[in-house]
Amino acid sequence: MEKPFETSLNELEKIVNQLENGDLPLEKSLSLFEDGVKLSRECRERLIQAERRIEVLLKDSDGNLSLKEIEPESLRAERKTQTGKRIVFDEDDVPF
Repeated sequence: MEKPFETSLNELEKIVNQLENGDLPLEKSLSLFEDGVKLSRECRERLIQAERRIEVLLKDSDGNLSLKEIEPESLRAERKTQTGKRIVFDEDDVPF
């Protein structure tokens, strides 16, 4: 069962606060960072899905307000076709 968006966001905020304090051992920091990245991606995906649902609710083919149900499978298929982007740092630009 998927946890509510707000719960995931609260967990992410706690992780960010812990990492910002900087009082953790390296391994714990890395573990928290990994968890934070996962939560961030989950939250972002859920926001994208919500945005798409809103767009479908607001527009029909004539630009009029309408209500249309989106099948979750179609969103998953669309998600698989998207290319992911990675941020790569040069040695001199590492943020930590």
